[in-house]
Amino acid sequence: MTSSQPSAVRAALVEALDGHRPGILSALIRRAGGDFERAEDALAEACRGALIEWERAAVPSNPAGWIVTAAMRRLADETRRGTRQGDAVSALASERRGGPGAQTEEGDMVRDARLDFGSDDDLLRLVFTCCHPSLARITRVALTLNAVSGLDAHAIARAFLVDEAAMSKRLTRAKQKIRDAGIAFTVPRASDVPERLQDVLKTVELIFNEGYAQARGAELGAPGLVREALHLAHALRGLLPRDTEVMGLLALILFTDARRPARVDAQGRLVRLPDQDRSLWDATAIRAARGLLAEAVKAGGAGPFVLRAALSAEHSTAFAAEETRWDRIVGLYDALLEQEPSGVLRLNRAIALGEWKGPQAMLEALNAIDGDGAASLHYLHVARGDGLARLGDLHGARLSFERGLAQAQNQTEREHIAQRLAELGRPSADGGGPPSPPSPAGS
Repeated sequence: MTSSQPSAVRAALVEALDGHRPGILSALIRRAGGDFERAEDALAEACRGALIEWERAAVPSNPAGWIVTAAMRRLADETRRGTRQGDAVSALASERRGGPGAQTEEGDMVRDARLDFGSDDDLLRLVFTCCHPSLARITRVALTLNAVSGLDAHAIARAFLVDEAAMSKRLTRAKQKIRDAGIAFTVPRASDVPERLQDVLKTVELIFNEGYAQARGAELGAPGLVREALHLAHALRGLLPRDTEVMGLLALILFTDARRPARVDAQGRLVRLPDQDRSLWDATAIRAARGLLAEAVKAGGAGPFVLRAALSAEHSTAFAAEETRWDRIVGLYDALLEQEPSGVLRLNRAIALGEWKGPQAMLEALNAIDGDGAASLHYLHVARGDGLARLGDLHGARLSFERGLAQAQNQTEREHIAQRLAELGRPSADGGGPPSPPSPAGS
């Protein structure tokens, strides 16, 4: 057996975690009786062991299976050590939660390890546990983004516009609360699902948004997160096949992801929705999404995710940009804002209004949302710059684009804004055009 090169080992580990981390962590948390921190420590230790062992020997044929088996062995070792040291209270608490204290042999812990991770049940257990009603709403979403998507406290804090240290403490407290309160690591009873479903759906949508339009780094998007969001949406559909909001979420994701192949050109530059080559869109995904949306509407669905899916359908089913029915899009935003008022939705509505009524109407709508959370988004400044440029106010447009450029963190989007500045007459070394609205439904 030949040893592996360090770079190949690290790449194999990254690939295994990118594709299987949520499923691995779900299985470990279940085995650890809902103790997130023990499960995360076991996973981290298994990854460190993988770097050493795979370099010494070779990358195994099933890297994810190797990791989960090693992590489960670590949990089993911890349990044995605790029992031998007389930690009866810890062992009994673990048994009460159905955790590893109930397992007496290492073989029980790692038996069928390859089948224990990545199942829909494990992923749904993880999401519903993170969205337990005893946790504050922002904590539910943040914890799921951390556990399911692997986002760290910095990334989540930026998404919620809060302090990173405060978010880190919030995550730690939430994990400890789940452990100490003995919150069951399970999909809730049917009667308890409705009160937790909207938070679960919003969480999956946020995971998809982060994967579709990741706001950091050089590349636009994170395919691994998109896959996880699709996987979770399909799993929810299997669990609740007649729920119209679940249908709406899955349709929204399918509609939006279908446009992904046309979002960047051959040089990696962002392509605005009106300029995209629509022949590159995934027609199969769009047909599936249309079927789901039609089924939801026929069943009387008119909730926020059905409305979001209808918004995305207007973009995804227009054969050409000039055929987009902007009046209907503005109407759908109005209906959605009645249910869920938010600055980001108002920003998107303003951009749609500009396409329907013209730049002056868009600027007036943008000015009305300066005081809420959307004002911190670079998209607002870019939208204002676009409207001012269309009205001939190049100085004002330049100032707005510069504000947007200062706030944007994704390199592809920064190049896009810099190119818009260059088109106004100021030389720039970057390249692109103004980014699309913040909601993936509009990009």
